[in-house]
Amino acid sequence: MQIETPPTDRRYERPEGERRGLVLVHTGHGKGKSTAAFGLALRAHGRGKAVKIYQFMKVPSARFGEHRVFEQLGVPIEGLGDGFSWKSRDLEHSAQLARDGWERAEATVRAGQHFLVVLDEIMYPLRYGWLPLERVLACLRERPHDVHVVLTGRNAPQELIALADTVTEMTMIKHHFKAGVPAQRGIED
Repeated sequence: MQIETPPTDRRYERPEGERRGLVLVHTGHGKGKSTAAFGLALRAHGRGKAVKIYQFMKVPSARFGEHRVFEQLGVPIEGLGDGFSWKSRDLEHSAQLARDGWERAEATVRAGQHFLVVLDEIMYPLRYGWLPLERVLACLRERPHDVHVVLTGRNAPQELIALADTVTEMTMIKHHFKAGVPAQRGIED
């Protein structure tokens, strides 16, 4: 590791534009996309802002770690799906759940009652063609001025990347699965 001298000069000029709602995308094949979105949700909630989280691939009865803590904090988190496609017994049912879930999520974004809306793992139903991309893009373009939306999942479509204000790609450099270490509660859920 190379040691650096700490900077003493400001590395950037402070932006002078107006504050407004942002579209943030967390994508890529590395871990941390949902975790980063949940961190933003915690930060917003900690500032007294209204937050709503939709999980497109989790079942409504899911009790993962994030569900437990958000319930304790009073942050609404809603599973909209029936698990990942390889677990589904009826893909048309999975698609319908995604469409029904999008109806709720879109209404929440458009209502403007929440400072931050998280659309966790929305890239799967977009990529599978279960949700029309143009409708999601239209909702993001037409959302109220102060609503922030975070979208997560692998392989974000280029149209979404172009529309977003901030895009972060999580890159996998090393993963414990490859070394034979299974998923662990409190890390993967």
